[in-house]
Amino acid sequence: MSLHVGFTLNGKAVEADVHPGSTLLDVLKHHMGVVSVKRGCETGECGACTVLLDGKPVNSCLVLAAKAEGREVMTLEGLGDDEVVKRLQARFVESNALQCGFCTPGFLITLYALLKENPSCTEDDVKTAIEGNLCRCGAYLEITKAAMAAKTSPER
Repeated sequence: MSLHVGFTLNGKAVEADVHPGSTLLDVLKHHMGVVSVKRGCETGECGACTVLLDGKPVNSCLVLAAKAEGREVMTLEGLGDDEVVKRLQARFVESNALQCGFCTPGFLITLYALLKENPSCTEDDVKTAIEGNLCRCGAYLEITKAAMAAKTSPER
């Protein structure tokens, strides 16, 4: 038995026939070929699979694919030309917030959503926003520093 699901991925209409129990993470990785979304804990604890669902960050490992029907899903690939994400990426590099890079897409998506919603966020706002993202390298200070620099600094 399969389920037909259709949604907008990074601005383009997509469709897939999936198992009814498939998660959005499964569909993005196996049917859509998205590489920025990582399979981490699969319990919603690490944030490696974070995407924007109708503009809000969610753990795609916790969202059934059927729940994406008719909705807007945005991954890091879809944000590539956005000014805010470009600033975040540049500040991550400058602040050495990348470390191994496994968690970076999830952090970027989460911080992008924060900066779009609250461009004058505080350091406490940043820390609260990234509570659902784990960095196994422990680069939280650098990630926070990068987010704070990205909120005000122009692209270089």
